Amino acid sequence: MIRIRSRARPTRRPLGRLLALGLPTAWGAVAIAYKLGCPLAQQDGLGARAVSSAVFFVVGTGLVLHVRQVMLRELRQVRGVANAAQQALLRPPPPRVGGLGVAAAQFSADRGASIGGDLYEVIHTEHGVRVAMGDVRGHGLAAASTAAAVLGSFREAVHDEKDLGDVLRRLDRALARHLRGHRCDDGLASAGSGQDCQDLPPSEDFVTLLLLEIRGDDTLHVLNCGHPWPYLLGDGRAVPLAATEPLPPMGPFPLPAQLPAEVCGRLKPGDTLFLHTDGVEEARDDHGRFFALAEVLAEAVRGTPVCPQSVLHTVLTQLLRHTGRSPADDVALLVLRNDRDSLAPHAGPPMGHGAHPVP
Repeated sequence: MIRIRSRARPTRRPLGRLLALGLPTAWGAVAIAYKLGCPLAQQDGLGARAVSSAVFFVVGTGLVLHVRQVMLRELRQVRGVANAAQQALLRPPPPRVGGLGVAAAQFSADRGASIGGDLYEVIHTEHGVRVAMGDVRGHGLAAASTAAAVLGSFREAVHDEKDLGDVLRRLDRALARHLRGHRCDDGLASAGSGQDCQDLPPSEDFVTLLLLEIRGDDTLHVLNCGHPWPYLLGDGRAVPLAATEPLPPMGPFPLPAQLPAEVCGRLKPGDTLFLHTDGVEEARDDHGRFFALAEVLAEAVRGTPVCPQSVLHTVLTQLLRHTGRSPADDVALLVLRNDRDSLAPHAGPPMGHGAHPVP
């Protein structure tokens, strides 16, 4: 929703600041008036000192409570901005995309932060349902900025590029521009305005990324740049989607000349994919033991129909219990289930969006 700014709004800010300063000024005036104008404040007796101490205690308490109220108000505003940024960066996916059931979750390792360096997106295009799951080196706001650059490019490229390899090249160029801009800003700020960006040392930042395409015939096409492979869930089992060596992460290394997507079979109706960042499998408990993701996933789908929300809830619950509710790295989870068999008449996008027929 777009909000139209009122002309009267700029005048409210000085008024609000004046009101914010009014209460501390009033408390200070009370203390000064008591000290200078009250005869009792001039006496040295025990009773007079007790009264003076009580007066200044009340004044100090009032000031502390006022400062606390102001800080809480500022904190609520900051959290509101952070939540808005999170909605724009990692907007919650709808429960169904292109005939797939979808569930996703993420949280930042930085205490008090709503967003971090993990990214995901699910988009239905005329080329199929395209998915991105990635992890920026580090965490916090700096990593979130890089994640935003990659996601912004992905959301455009998936509609423009027919080949998944061309989507990856678009993302790689966008990441290079983003890192070059950061390198210039940081380097020129520290070294002076006369330095050329090309002379600055290369960036050490990188992004692991998994690109997944689920076509209308349910075939899976994957490009993996240093990211953990998804798990295929079903029949009480959780097995990696592929076991081949992935490409290097994006950023430090150039992409190869040829980028053929790896075909990983079909996501048959009822099958489920679990995508994640390395903050899940590398999470440790107090004794240094890694989180047993494969075992937790197998237990989550044993004996019951697979539900994306249920799988997500089980993994998150076990992960937080394993780490004592304080994972050391950002975490992102994405669950995709093929519901096209039961939703075939409604699996495609609206007319005019180039939906693939579902066999």
